[in-house]
Amino acid sequence: MTPPTAWFITTGEAGFRTQARGLATRVAGTARELTVGLRPPFSLLPGAMAAPFALGALAGESDRPAPPWPDLVVSCGRRATAVAIAVRKASGGRTLGVHVQNPLTALSAFDLVVGMDHDGVSGPNVLNVPTALHDVTPERLAAAGAAWRGRLAEGEAPMVGVLLGGTTRHHPFTPETATDLIEGLARLRAAGNRLAITPSRRTPQDVLDALAARFAGDAGAYVWDREGDNPYLSILALSDRIVATSDSVSMISEALATPHPVEVYGEAGGARHAVFLSGLKTRGLVRDFTGELAPPPAGGPIDSTAIAAEAVKRLLYARTGVSG
Repeated sequence: MTPPTAWFITTGEAGFRTQARGLATRVAGTARELTVGLRPPFSLLPGAMAAPFALGALAGESDRPAPPWPDLVVSCGRRATAVAIAVRKASGGRTLGVHVQNPLTALSAFDLVVGMDHDGVSGPNVLNVPTALHDVTPERLAAAGAAWRGRLAEGEAPMVGVLLGGTTRHHPFTPETATDLIEGLARLRAAGNRLAITPSRRTPQDVLDALAARFAGDAGAYVWDREGDNPYLSILALSDRIVATSDSVSMISEALATPHPVEVYGEAGGARHAVFLSGLKTRGLVRDFTGELAPPPAGGPIDSTAIAAEAVKRLLYARTGVSG
């Protein structure tokens, strides 16, 4: 059967791109990316109000949507809503419109809105999921694992993968606030576990330096220095246990899409973040990292992208007879 055609529309922010691309490609296999923006004053309006003018009010650097219109358009981020709504209308309603996160405009402008539990959005066309959408698939994990096998921490012992985020406006991430994390990892290493630690773009260099110094000269503890290929996906694939800092919804969500137990280090940042972490803990999907030697029971995997993709495929089939 011919796969559906799909576009995903964002304003270019990395987190929005990952979520929209992840859903669109999970449904259609491939998808066209459009990065858009509107000229003032249209950029100041809610999406549904700006939509009638959106295709004629695109900012100079924007991609230009044009027919043939796709079977599916996925948007993420409120500033992308107007263009996505305009594409849906220009298609005569044939294009299925899906928005990821709270669109902060009329929900009826979309066929489906995919929100997280803490987004505070509800309605007959809303699907709420417990984790963020992403583009981490079993196929990508398998490829990364094959490419990196034997290149991380030396040995055959169980490996603890560590995903580092950064400072938030609620909580600083410093060598001092990371003390319990570093000491907990040291206890796991002393008990024979291997470590594979990777920073994100937001990880302060002094925190990375503190971890590198703590495990300097230890071939059983790998700390990525940000040089060369990023081992992030391989750590997700090859670890037996994953520790992620609490600030990153995306890293925690991606870790939960693997079959490995997931632990979270650090306090929740803000009310919405607290709802996210509390929901995961209530479901038994994660637990707090304390450096205990016994590995936690596995609560996952849970892949919200797959859940959302199945819902979109059902709507596509009902609308066009085309399925992903």
